[in-house]
Amino acid sequence: MEEFQCKTTIYSGPGAVSALAGMGGQRLMLVTDPFFMKNGTAQRIAQTAKCAQVEYFDKVQPDPSVELAAEGTARLKEFAPDLLVALGGGSAMDCAKAMAYFAKGNYKLVAIPTTSGSGSEVTDFAILTHNKVKHPLVDKRLRPDAAILDSDLLQELPKGLIAETGFDALSHAVEAYAAKNAGTMTDLYAREAFSSAFAALPASYAGRKDVRLKVHQAATMAGIAFTQAGLGLCHAMAHSLGGLFHVPHGRLNAILLPSVITCNAHVAAKKYAELARAAGIGGSAPHTAVPKVSHEQRAAVPAQGQSGSTGHTAQHLFHRPGRRVIHIDAARAGVGDELGAESAFQPVFRSGFGGHGEINLPVRAGLHRRQH
Repeated sequence: MEEFQCKTTIYSGPGAVSALAGMGGQRLMLVTDPFFMKNGTAQRIAQTAKCAQVEYFDKVQPDPSVELAAEGTARLKEFAPDLLVALGGGSAMDCAKAMAYFAKGNYKLVAIPTTSGSGSEVTDFAILTHNKVKHPLVDKRLRPDAAILDSDLLQELPKGLIAETGFDALSHAVEAYAAKNAGTMTDLYAREAFSSAFAALPASYAGRKDVRLKVHQAATMAGIAFTQAGLGLCHAMAHSLGGLFHVPHGRLNAILLPSVITCNAHVAAKKYAELARAAGIGGSAPHTAVPKVSHEQRAAVPAQGQSGSTGHTAQHLFHRPGRRVIHIDAARAGVGDELGAESAFQPVFRSGFGGHGEINLPVRAGLHRRQH
């Protein structure tokens, strides 16, 4: 039996933030980052809601910490709003969702994403960081009541951010489509999300603003898919590495996903081939479609070397002088279970890691270790 839920009401299009005016409530708390406070976007959106009292929590940083969420929770409980709005990327939305969860109040939670990748506006997940480790909160109470996809908020996105968040959306769609809990409904959302994002991302990256709503909607559809189907090895590793190295999550996905596709092709080749053909990038058989979807998704938009980018590659991330290293056997570590990978993953990382057949990372708990 399949179960599919989507309780979030989605408002989409230019000027969609106007929907806030009809949501009622007299007390609004808006959770965002310093950037949107400084440029006046937070205040403009708060005014749209037409609430009598407004409180701002504008301390959100990338990879929000447990301590930050605790501080926000205290502010939330003290102010006791009836409308809680998250404005920003995945970090702002995750922080607001965690605050609402821990405060245990009766708040209408509205997510307004300003990037097209995390899908947090429609998911049961919130990611918090503690001691360089990312911890997922998973609960149906974390899913926002409403999501507002306003294309007017996407007009000035930097190219690097478009690429990194775009790869996050692509990765969500690919992993949800091949996940163990995938079903007919999640497959529909994941397939459409991948096809739409893959088609529109290059144009958005090149400066076409008219396609950005399409990418925005694709990221939300991917979120609807993965919150119910699950994710896999790519995100398991990306979250661990992001906590350690503070590298943008989407960039890590772009580095890891081609190798993960190869890694899981022995059990998911048919699903990958379906995605490839749906996006117009595959052959007629899995053995030709899988390499193409693995290569083409990373080639579609450069994910490194952009303005403001640190230009990380697999070599930069995983081969640092002076560090003890470990060999990760993903099957023994258990991080491949969601995609049904049943055998050791020894040779399959070569294509995405500069010819290396293993991944070298700083030693940390929870992984199978072998000293080199």
